[in-house]
Amino acid sequence: MFKKFDLKNFGTDQLWNRIALVSGIFALLVCVLLIGNYIQVKKADPINMKVINSLVERLHKDPSDVKLREEIRTLDLLSRKAYFTSKWQIRTGGYFVLAAIALMVISLQIISYRKTIVPQLSPENDDNTMAYRNKTRVFIVTGGSLILATALIFAILATNELKEKFAVQEINEETPIENNSDLITQAADSLVLEIIDTTGTSNITIKHTVASAFTNNDSVNEKSAASSKDNFPTFRGPGGNGIAKQKNIPISWDGSTGDNIRWKTAIPLPGYNSPIIWGNKIFVTGANTAKREVYCINRNTGAMIWTVVVENIPNSPGQAPKVIAETGHAAPTAATDGIGVYAIFSNGDIIGLDMDGKKLWAENLGVPGNHYGHSSSLMIFKDLVIVQYDQKTSPKLMALSTKTGKTVWSTNRDVKISWASPVIVNTGKRTEIILAAEPFVASYNPADGKELWKIDCISGEVGPSVAYANGMVFSVNDYSKLAAIKIGADQPTVLWENTDYLSDIPSPVATDKYLILSTSYGLTVCYDAVTGEKYWEKEFGNNVYASPIIAEGKVYLMDKTGIMHIFKADKEYVSLGEPKLGEPSVCTPAFTNGFIYLRGDKNLYSIGK
Repeated sequence: MFKKFDLKNFGTDQLWNRIALVSGIFALLVCVLLIGNYIQVKKADPINMKVINSLVERLHKDPSDVKLREEIRTLDLLSRKAYFTSKWQIRTGGYFVLAAIALMVISLQIISYRKTIVPQLSPENDDNTMAYRNKTRVFIVTGGSLILATALIFAILATNELKEKFAVQEINEETPIENNSDLITQAADSLVLEIIDTTGTSNITIKHTVASAFTNNDSVNEKSAASSKDNFPTFRGPGGNGIAKQKNIPISWDGSTGDNIRWKTAIPLPGYNSPIIWGNKIFVTGANTAKREVYCINRNTGAMIWTVVVENIPNSPGQAPKVIAETGHAAPTAATDGIGVYAIFSNGDIIGLDMDGKKLWAENLGVPGNHYGHSSSLMIFKDLVIVQYDQKTSPKLMALSTKTGKTVWSTNRDVKISWASPVIVNTGKRTEIILAAEPFVASYNPADGKELWKIDCISGEVGPSVAYANGMVFSVNDYSKLAAIKIGADQPTVLWENTDYLSDIPSPVATDKYLILSTSYGLTVCYDAVTGEKYWEKEFGNNVYASPIIAEGKVYLMDKTGIMHIFKADKEYVSLGEPKLGEPSVCTPAFTNGFIYLRGDKNLYSIGK
């Protein structure tokens, strides 16, 4: 038979007093160490990224210095070891504090339990005894809570400080290092450091390439890239307006000879969507009648980082819808916010993935009812994925949560089918989502989906998205008209119209002075944005499906044969070059400082020196 365990006979009061005292002192010491850890992190720079950046500058001047490359590799490895060691110390210290406080509380409770209760001779003494015990308990709980709270606060502060110090300092985008030598990129890409998180919280092997130190405004992790101006997160750039802020974009290359072709990578499945970029990662999608996939490619090397098959989505149709060859099953361009990447396909499947390809959420929005195939690209506003879902039945504008995929708001639209994409602009007074679909060009509040204004000025099967510049919106469609809309008041007005040159696929692009419009049959025209005066027209001789993008006052316009027509955004046509990709293309380019990324029918290209 087992004997009943009795705490009164287990150990002595002196033993439990010592355990309580030692555990309390230990918790206090660990708390002090955590505070000291925070002060040390605050004063020092354990990650030492300034030193690495200075060495990178030296390597930039002498790319053949193998010894210097090895020194950078060693420092990079040590910095990451320091980072994970500090994280382990903070986490372990927190656990020690919790354990010590728990042991101290248990010891004090045992001591209290073991005390022999002596009958009190008077109510006054009894009241004093109870009051003393209550005060003791309050003191223990309050003191322990303060120690625990202090330790946790400084642990969190130290962790945040490490994250901030671990972010790579931005490199001046005026003179991108990446632009100067393939040898630097090749050498850096070969220095892959694998560091295993030994904290016990994860079995993931973390891979980091020193090449990130050589790229413009890229960070060691994706969240740090949020402040970078060198990302290209959506179709036609930030907001989808066709204006690129990047600089030093090349104007000369040749796909057949390899001149200025840094790399090209075959994309397994077809898709007419354009590349998007965040940090060192490029995203495109591909699909056919049987399969839908999202691809992540290394921006420096062209290596495929991961591929995600989009499958097992609730309510996804068993059969792909009928589409025309010019649209396909992966026409919409994806979108990214540096935390996730979001993609939609012809059957209404939409998916959110994290930057490592792990599925965050997936939904089916219903098969789009249109006769060409769904092609509206996704946009991002804060923590919302904006979806233009103008189809035959229940056309609407939707906002889904980037975290969960659930519908945050949905606004029904009294329009016909549209293949255009939303454009998000800041007018100076507010941010607006602007859409084009027969019969309206309309604006919505991205926070709640409420309509701000609309104007009846477009008709037909709308393919081109709008352009915006300096308080004016420009809409166009074939067999309709080109309209220049002045906004800013409660009701917008049409300043001027033109029916001479109309587009059914390429979207226009505008500055405060000029409107550039290309037709699908290859004729491009430049107007005065304010008056509508035509400055010039140019016939390129090939069909054009891609939309023009303006970067540094230059227009980049790809025709279907793969020739990029580069010319000044000016009142006179001045050609700056007509480099050839070497394969057909209908996709709009993406940019980073010093580089351009083009998707052909089969391959994705990185172009630059």
